[in-house]
Amino acid sequence: MYRSDVVGSLLRPAYLKDARTKHDAGEMSDTLFKEIEDRAVSEAVELQERADIEVVTDGEMRRYAFYGHLVEAVEGYDKYGGWAIPFRDDAGEELVLQRPVVVSKLQRKRHMCAEEFTWLRASTARPAKTTLVSAQQAAAYYDADKSKAAYATVDAYLADLVDILRGEIDELIRLGCQYIQIDSPQYTALLDPELREGYLKRGNDPDRLLDLSIEMDNAIINQHPTVQFGLHLCRGNNQSKFYAQGDYGPITKVFQKTKFDRFLLEFDDARSGGFEPLGEVPEDRIVVLGLVSTKKPELESKDELKRRINEAAQYIARDRLALSPQCGFASTLEGNLVTPADQEAKLKLVAETAREVWG
Repeated sequence: MYRSDVVGSLLRPAYLKDARTKHDAGEMSDTLFKEIEDRAVSEAVELQERADIEVVTDGEMRRYAFYGHLVEAVEGYDKYGGWAIPFRDDAGEELVLQRPVVVSKLQRKRHMCAEEFTWLRASTARPAKTTLVSAQQAAAYYDADKSKAAYATVDAYLADLVDILRGEIDELIRLGCQYIQIDSPQYTALLDPELREGYLKRGNDPDRLLDLSIEMDNAIINQHPTVQFGLHLCRGNNQSKFYAQGDYGPITKVFQKTKFDRFLLEFDDARSGGFEPLGEVPEDRIVVLGLVSTKKPELESKDELKRRINEAAQYIARDRLALSPQCGFASTLEGNLVTPADQEAKLKLVAETAREVWG
């Protein structure tokens, strides 16, 4: 039982962003770029150990976005050719993210997470976890027009995708990984009317996709009962902006019908709704409360976090709860509008609060 957790991504240092730009432009060798990535991962691990988080990641330093390992390790995607979605903040400011789109048959070029995990495992004595994009997230990379030359239907595309993800999990387990987190913000996209309409326009029925996604997730993780699987559900995260809102009530079948051991859930503001849906979580599962915002620099009050943990405990037993930030600090390369000092303070707050609440 890990009482303090981290969702995945951490702020990329400026030197890493600069190196990626040069490498992508062909101005830096693969060897030098890897050395710079390694340095960034080592610093990310040191940060989490300094904050005393119980389970660590590599900060997703080797990815341009949280789903970047899929696009760069699997042939078949146009990196920026897909459905553009608007992210917004509470002030109404917007930015648009251009998603990938599948345009040819999927074919693994290399394993998506093997390098990440083996380097991380060798860098820390703490429990290490790997984050992996979900099939449900990648379903959004299918477009009935742009993808039809490769896959006549979304089901044909998803069948190949599930096979690739199952192979990825097999490889991670072979390498000794015991905690795998599946990232699937697209589940909560099914709550938002505008995003639902986007799915319909691109040949995806959002209601059918919810049931299909549960089926796919179970197919991917089902054969490994000794490994801890987590599911992260948020409402979008890009440069301190979000794309969906609404409580978890309409999608509680995800809690009831998937086989995940831990649900890492976003609860940092009113946009996320209340804790009532936690009453639907089966009794043998853990909920990681994402109460600390990665989008805002203001540091939360420890007393307020404890009050909210107590509030959640009205719907689910306290010994089945843990604490984390609500999302990554840098789901995309640019990162959220917080400083490295803000990030470290928030990670320390998570660890300290968890120790004081659970011992």
